[in-house]
Amino acid sequence: MQALGRLEDLPQAYREALTAQNLVPLWPSLRAVLPPHVPSRNTRPIHWAYAALRPLLMQAGELTPMEKAERRVLVLANPGHGLENMKVSPAIYLGMQLLLPGEWAPSHRHTPNAVRMVIEGEGAYTTVDGERCPMQRGDLILTPTGLWHEHEHTGDQPVVWLDVLDLPIIYYAEASYGVEGQRQAITPGHGEQAYIRGGVVPTPLFERSPRAYPMLRYPWADARAALLALGADQPALEAVQVGYVNPENGHDPQNNLGFYALMLRPGQSLCLPVRSPACVFHLIEGCVDALVGGETFALAESDTCCAPGYTSVTLNNRQPDQPSFVFIADESPLHRKLGVYENRGLQSQ
Repeated sequence: MQALGRLEDLPQAYREALTAQNLVPLWPSLRAVLPPHVPSRNTRPIHWAYAALRPLLMQAGELTPMEKAERRVLVLANPGHGLENMKVSPAIYLGMQLLLPGEWAPSHRHTPNAVRMVIEGEGAYTTVDGERCPMQRGDLILTPTGLWHEHEHTGDQPVVWLDVLDLPIIYYAEASYGVEGQRQAITPGHGEQAYIRGGVVPTPLFERSPRAYPMLRYPWADARAALLALGADQPALEAVQVGYVNPENGHDPQNNLGFYALMLRPGQSLCLPVRSPACVFHLIEGCVDALVGGETFALAESDTCCAPGYTSVTLNNRQPDQPSFVFIADESPLHRKLGVYENRGLQSQ
């Protein structure tokens, strides 16, 4: 590729004249912003072991009462982006949140979209727009942009969940803010009951729901059963995977991030296609080796890792006689909206 002129090749006086007019020559930086064939990436493959993280999260519960935290969270930060920037990838923020018995995380709403993947504990609820959503292990709960939400714990053991937000891209767009609110009144009805059967949706008086987010809680029991049924029905299917969708239109449940659940059959090794979006893998059940580019992460239950875009990923189920289940979040919806989504298919490790 042809070498371009460097900034230091330009006379100092000319460079100062450009700076005085808030001008920058493009050609010295053109290869940096338009690298050949593959984008430059700051996202690094990283693994967060829950066994190492959990004691620090519990210690946070001892050190910081809820009234001083509002949300007691340890952020899973990717060092490739700088820990201070608190993001895993250009569009994904991850946080491990703790709620102790008797606590109430007060109601607020904000512009970033969020989901909660419950990791451990029972007796907690997330109330979203008046709908009280029980939090059980493996459940996915949406708190979409602009909707009031709060967390309450009426049980007797700590509850922990993984927060996944599109905060980095909303913050980059200078559109991130939050508003504090009052405790919500509970309204009747649960979206996961209204949409409990795939293929049928409520149509009272022949009208479909106008709600932008008709289903807020996706129980793990239902997603797990769907994976097992799919695997049994199609034994030759290589990737036994389901996507979390808006049940009214089949679209992604939120605006910028996509969410999926994957079942690895006993002993299975699965190569994923090389795609443009960064991905997060969170192990709900089982034991999995994740080969991300040239690195291998041994995932135990509740562990989390990430993969940059344009990177090969292979998932190996270390259990010879039991399936493993993986929750996946990625940037696919955002990439499709931007028109930059790519699927380059399978490539050798």
